[in-house]
Amino acid sequence: MSTAQHKIGSGFGAHSTADDVLNGIDLSGKLAVVTGGYSGLGLETTRALTRAGARVVVPARRPDTARDTLNGVDGVEVDALDLGDLQSVRAFAERFLGSGRTIDIVIDNAGIMACPETRVGPGWEAQFATNHLGHFALVNRLWPAIEPGGARVVSVSSRGHHFSGIRWDDVHWRQGYDKWQAYGQAKTANILFAVQLDRLAADRGVRAFALHPGGILTPLQRHLPKEEMVAHGWIDEAGNPIPQDGFKTPEQGAATQVWAATSPQLTGMGGVYLEDCDIAEPAPADGERAGVKDWAVDPEQAARLWALSAELTGVDAFAA
Repeated sequence: MSTAQHKIGSGFGAHSTADDVLNGIDLSGKLAVVTGGYSGLGLETTRALTRAGARVVVPARRPDTARDTLNGVDGVEVDALDLGDLQSVRAFAERFLGSGRTIDIVIDNAGIMACPETRVGPGWEAQFATNHLGHFALVNRLWPAIEPGGARVVSVSSRGHHFSGIRWDDVHWRQGYDKWQAYGQAKTANILFAVQLDRLAADRGVRAFALHPGGILTPLQRHLPKEEMVAHGWIDEAGNPIPQDGFKTPEQGAATQVWAATSPQLTGMGGVYLEDCDIAEPAPADGERAGVKDWAVDPEQAARLWALSAELTGVDAFAA
């Protein structure tokens, strides 16, 4: 199928940092919402955006921890949000909308990875519910503040989307659970969300992007047993990270989502998947885990997932 998935030659790459891509960009007067912006890549994203002048709202499942971690970072405010609880999403959105402010940047950064089988809400599989449905509901509920600002919405996915497309016959994994395939489905959903949001919102000045930040050791790995990470060669028996090609620092890992949110090189673009601070190429046919899979940028699947997500969450800012 035809695709806009081709590199544009941004001049940045895998070793670029968030500060590198923000060099010369003034975000004074801009407001960003960064979910999970107090841990791992989210923390580095928050720090970089504030250094460029933005004010950053950090919705956090652990607000006290977030405030402690972000103590001393100017231009940040923390509020409570549990993406696995739609009532919490509604309450956060209502509090924010009550402030009367508009949003310039949304970075859907928070997520969980390869957790044991866990059910949230009405029995939903936790990775699909937290990584996708919670962010879907959040963006739709914040739409009255997103549209006037002509915001960019950035959906942090992963190369893990190669593990699985959407399991349309069993999205909640009630017929046998595989933690990595469930993670893959959730990350595919993150990309399809950006594809459809961009289609719906581009004519209103709002653009959406999805991305793979790179391989980085962060608290995202908290659900993985030590033995599994040793087997992957990520850490040694003492728990120390093992330097290896392809792994990034958190500052480098935050770069692509910050580039997506702010770069003038992406003006007029949207609905594409990024990696290493550029638009990614389609995944190669030889099965190498690089680029973006067709199933993750398929507009028909994107529209189907949007409809399912609206049905499950009960919210759709674009409903007729």
